[in-house]
Amino acid sequence: MTDHPYTDDDLRAEAARQHAVLAEDPDFMGVGEQMEDATVEHTDDGDTSLTWTELLVPQGAGASYEAFGEAQRKIHGLIQGAADVSEWAVNLGADGLEPSTEHEITLNAGRPIARIHFAFEPGMPEEMRTLLVEGIGDAINEAGAELEQPEAGRG
Repeated sequence: MTDHPYTDDDLRAEAARQHAVLAEDPDFMGVGEQMEDATVEHTDDGDTSLTWTELLVPQGAGASYEAFGEAQRKIHGLIQGAADVSEWAVNLGADGLEPSTEHEITLNAGRPIARIHFAFEPGMPEEMRTLLVEGIGDAINEAGAELEQPEAGRG
């Protein structure tokens, strides 16, 4: 018996529901405000970088925000069209796992048909992470994924 009239699963379900609602209808103006001083990833070489404003808004008289607005609309659309992974995100955080941006497996058949993302315990060594991902990829290949989808491979 617990000290509360709710379970850990109840807490996780409500957190996932609220997470999804927050991402469901992003504030268009808020997207632009967050872009203004944010670094554009590909411009960051470790020493210098450009913000979205620096990259897209020419300085001086007659400056136009047209290119910035176009990028803002595209980013807003990507957020609105993003898959709802709220439950996964909440459960990963609650379990103390950290998503990896460097480990994934993508199965292709002329286009992505499945993608596996990984999250690891923060202290797991990089070599162990890589071996785990490679082992799963090898198991998929051995199970005949490439026979079912001749162009399938790992990403």
